[in-house]
Amino acid sequence: MSFRTKLFLVFLVTVLASVSLVTYAVTHYTQTAFEAMDAQRTQALVTQFKREYAQRGEAVLQEVKNIANAEITLRMAIDLARPNADQSTYVRDANGAAQDHNLDFVQFVNSDGTLISSAQYPARVGYKDEWVTARKDWNDTPAFLRKEELPDGVELSLTVVRALPVGDKTLYIVGGRRVDQHFLASLALPEGMRALLYRNLEPNFTGAALTDKDGAVAQADRFQPLIELVQKQFRAQAEPLVQRIDWTANAAESETFNAIPLTGPNNELLGVLLAGSSQKELVLLTRQIVKISAAVAGAAILIGLLVSWWVSSRITRPVEELAEGAREVATGRWDTRIDVRGSDEIGQLATAFNDMTRTLASQKEKLVQTERVAAWRELARRLAHELRNPLFPLQITVENLQRAKQLEAKQFLEVFNESTATLKAELANLNTIVSRFSDFSKMPAPQFARVNVNESLRNSIRLFEPQFNEVGKPTITPEFFLTEPLPEIEADPDLLHRAFQNLVLNALDAMPAGGTLTVRTSEPLSGHDGNVRIEVTDTGKGLTPEECSRLFTPYYTTKLQGTGLGLAIVQSVVSDHHGTISVSSEEGRGATFRIELPQRQPGGIGITHPKPDAPAAKSPLSTFAAASD
Repeated sequence: MSFRTKLFLVFLVTVLASVSLVTYAVTHYTQTAFEAMDAQRTQALVTQFKREYAQRGEAVLQEVKNIANAEITLRMAIDLARPNADQSTYVRDANGAAQDHNLDFVQFVNSDGTLISSAQYPARVGYKDEWVTARKDWNDTPAFLRKEELPDGVELSLTVVRALPVGDKTLYIVGGRRVDQHFLASLALPEGMRALLYRNLEPNFTGAALTDKDGAVAQADRFQPLIELVQKQFRAQAEPLVQRIDWTANAAESETFNAIPLTGPNNELLGVLLAGSSQKELVLLTRQIVKISAAVAGAAILIGLLVSWWVSSRITRPVEELAEGAREVATGRWDTRIDVRGSDEIGQLATAFNDMTRTLASQKEKLVQTERVAAWRELARRLAHELRNPLFPLQITVENLQRAKQLEAKQFLEVFNESTATLKAELANLNTIVSRFSDFSKMPAPQFARVNVNESLRNSIRLFEPQFNEVGKPTITPEFFLTEPLPEIEADPDLLHRAFQNLVLNALDAMPAGGTLTVRTSEPLSGHDGNVRIEVTDTGKGLTPEECSRLFTPYYTTKLQGTGLGLAIVQSVVSDHHGTISVSSEEGRGATFRIELPQRQPGGIGITHPKPDAPAAKSPLSTFAAASD
């Protein structure tokens, strides 16, 4: 991911997070404020309902008092107090009282609870209303809600009862008015609110019992869950129950209803006042906030895109120049320079880069001279060590010849023959040492061709099959774990074959008591730049960490018989193929040599050759080779 993309993503995330946070905060504050306002409006509606309820109750109370204080009512009470009074005389008096005092319900009840006259239910005259006589303090009781039975049903009544005592008899006057849609019509409702009344006069929910100021309510069955919840919890519920009803999929048409229970004198639920508040204002306001936030976010993102593109261009262009300059230096062009623009941090970095390349160029020649001197010294030390061994027998042989001159001819001839044989053997040894050094220093440049690594490994190991099962020696078992198919590589088949042979020989020397030789190949793995991996593992005695660190040094060997050039040649071949070689080992558990070579790229050579004017980086072996030329 480029720096420009990262900068834009950071800006994008910052803008979106900020706008989202502000949008959430504003929406939450708006919703909280709306809920508080809605609660205030609901409370105002409930207060108004209670005030209207109290006023209507006072009006009913006053009318019932007027009936009780009327002269005709007093004569009725006195007449009914006489023994054997004829109650049928007053059957229709309740109708006249209801009409004169504008009451919906009027009843006269005798001392024993017998109904004398009823304006709303004349057929019940003669029946007893024991609830009236069960209480003695009616004159101190305010208006209350009551379930009023009618010939064709039931109604909810705001009722007042007054007692008119005459001697030891009492006449009860019961008057009331309906609590229905006309009651709701008298309420002044704020904008966006409506009041509904459910008359809880039936054991089960009835849609017809729900009304508003205009009469029946549409979709009354949607209120059933709320009403049933009130019916179950009204005695234990301290606060009004609140429920939202979504009439359609459009949230703006939803309403929130507060349910206030209305109870009778015995704490029975007789009605439910539903204060509804439309959610339209809140939903529309929330949508507007979201739209504005989206517009702001879009504009900010557009501006941010332009700004981040401009800023990243100002920053990435010099950084890209620095990166290109670093790549040039990596290829060996020590005189690379980049343009310095400004004196800011980027400019200081460019100046430091130019100073670095100047320092590298000035120290390059010193470093090369130092490497050459060190290489010659190491080469001289190694070569002197190798040559010293055959020179000592040569010196002794020459001294023996000089002393043998004093012997008889026959004895001299015997010493001469023996000495000349020794001289020839040691001179041949010197010639072998010089030849090996010459071959190592003049290793040919690789001739690249398409190579199948698995096939090259099989061919290399096949040459050692007689040694694996040689009579009289411990058996060595080869095991192959080769990935098929394996990507081809670009390599010199002969040099690669020679490197594999040296690795196998090294493994055979490490297992004098027999063991297992394991050869493994694997496909390119992520994180390894698409290299083909080759592993050669033995079960020998293993190596110490110090031996592992010096193993690829020319003329270094851990064996009694060996020149110390085998693994150095392997490293040289791998280095010429732009690969890497490493060793991992534990004492007593064998060693594993791991080679990674770049796979062949489709349509071309998989090896990147250095430019003519940029010499390739030299391995320690290359340094020895150059020093010997």
